[in-house]
Amino acid sequence: MEGNAIIVNKRFVEELRMHDISLSQARLPTTLEIDVTDEFGEVRRQPIAAERALTVYLNRHEIVTLMTLGARPEALVVGYLRNQGLIGSREDLVAVHVDWEVEAAAVVTRHLPEDLEERLGKRTVTTGCGQGTVFGRLLEATALNALPTTRLHQSVLYALLENLGAYNETYKSAGAVHGCALCRQEEVLDFIEDVGRHNAVDTLAGRQWLEEVASADADIFYTTGRLTSEMVLKVAQMGISVLVSRSGVTQKGVELAERFGVLLIARAKGRHFQAIHAGDRLVLDAVPPKRPGDVAKRRAVR
Repeated sequence: MEGNAIIVNKRFVEELRMHDISLSQARLPTTLEIDVTDEFGEVRRQPIAAERALTVYLNRHEIVTLMTLGARPEALVVGYLRNQGLIGSREDLVAVHVDWEVEAAAVVTRHLPEDLEERLGKRTVTTGCGQGTVFGRLLEATALNALPTTRLHQSVLYALLENLGAYNETYKSAGAVHGCALCRQEEVLDFIEDVGRHNAVDTLAGRQWLEEVASADADIFYTTGRLTSEMVLKVAQMGISVLVSRSGVTQKGVELAERFGVLLIARAKGRHFQAIHAGDRLVLDAVPPKRPGDVAKRRAVR
């Protein structure tokens, strides 16, 4: 890829202008069908999750290769670069073009970090599905912009979990993916699925910047994946201070959440959840009745 050349394949791409950003529209189907043999020896067609390689170039510099479904590639690329601190502001963006024939995304910006090479040489392989990377400097961050101290009502959490049941289309048909959502209280503003949860959160961050969804007032982030340091850091960078998951937490995730002021809600399924760093931000207004065996189940989870 020479200079600031932009790869464009007209079979897959329709170019548009969005607030002075040249942006391709290179979406691909999130599933494909293959033949499988079931337990009865019968052959049938089965949808499976797509997994495609997409190498990101930023002003001629090869940054990373992401494995993705390909549903919102431009937003994924922008969100990834935003969350890695490689693009300072939305106004820096000039063009984002994706070409699936060469499995590449070309991003052109007005400015690059002066220490780009140093940043590229210092990476941390995270616990994200597909081995997401976070550049070392971000994990060393001591402060972000102050987050709002959003309060979460128990009744709102239950309503949100019920509303999220209408999503997960790819997971329901093919499995093998994670989902993330930007929410305003119990309302789901935007929902994205991808091969890994880190891709899904990056895509939502990119859609925020590209104004593909009115999510500036989102106050809750939901993920189907683990609450790791990577997830806490990326959500905090988006200015959201409540992070909900149906899965568990990691030690570093808990530590960063305390540092940044993020309320964690783990193992949120049905009427059960585990709140971490709750303080007075969790309002218990819908406490369910205790049933025989509930205490034993909670001890088993520990």
